[in-house]
Amino acid sequence: MNASSANTGANGAIASHDVLSQYRMAGQASAVAGGADASHEPKSDPTAAAFFDVDNTMIRGASIFHFAVGLARRKYFTGREIFGFGVKQVKFVLSGSEDLEDVASATEAALSFVQGRRVDELVRLGEEVFDESMIDKLIPGTLAIAQGHLDAGQQVWLVTATPIELASLIAKRLGLTGALGTVSQIKDGVYTGHLDGPPLHGLAKAEAIKALAAREGLDLSRCSAYSDSSNDIPMLSAVGTPVAVNPDPALRAHARENDWKIRDFRRREQFKRVALPAASGAGGIAIGLAIGYAAARAARRQI
Repeated sequence: MNASSANTGANGAIASHDVLSQYRMAGQASAVAGGADASHEPKSDPTAAAFFDVDNTMIRGASIFHFAVGLARRKYFTGREIFGFGVKQVKFVLSGSEDLEDVASATEAALSFVQGRRVDELVRLGEEVFDESMIDKLIPGTLAIAQGHLDAGQQVWLVTATPIELASLIAKRLGLTGALGTVSQIKDGVYTGHLDGPPLHGLAKAEAIKALAAREGLDLSRCSAYSDSSNDIPMLSAVGTPVAVNPDPALRAHARENDWKIRDFRRREQFKRVALPAASGAGGIAIGLAIGYAAARAARRQI
């Protein structure tokens, strides 16, 4: 593993000291905000963990966009507003920008639709949306890998630019240890629509897992990380076992050059038939998904 890789963006450019400081601040803030689920029993392999990106690694598409669609169904805003949000996100993704201000702008655009809403209200609605529609977009192969780490007695964390409340909700529903995500600005229990510091993106993810490792006593050389995006090369480079999942072209090339594992599940859409049997660990992903399906069916019967 190249020691300098954590200071290098996906495009190979060395980040400036000021930018690195911002990424480090974002990573540390996320590690502080991302608490482990207190209901989890002590792990039998406490110094090892697995870190999973969310969008297109754990779930097909953008989790925050799925959440926004769910809110639109509940008449929180108009179809035109969600279309505008989607256009902004697509433009950002297609630009491939690694500029911190661009990332922050795109993330704040994603947060703007919750401005003025109470955190507890959005968490409750997030649970409903996850059980109603997001559960069917989970990627079975990645779920099986995560369950394997749980069965091995390791911590399993989500690491994503998605707001930490939504990331934590997904982690809880899947029976994972916890989540690291972008920290939003909250005042009196209400979202301001702005970030509390930089987004958890790129180098910030690497800083977040380093801060978490220090807090949890993890040995990163014994840890694994999974992502689809070349933006996450710094995070993948920070662990002993990096794995490219459904990789974009740049990450696939980098993984091949560095002899990283590559897993591609994009042609496997048999979620209900495969994911639940594969994720068979007691108290883990299977139970959480079964509860989610039951809740979704109950909700649909009430409509």
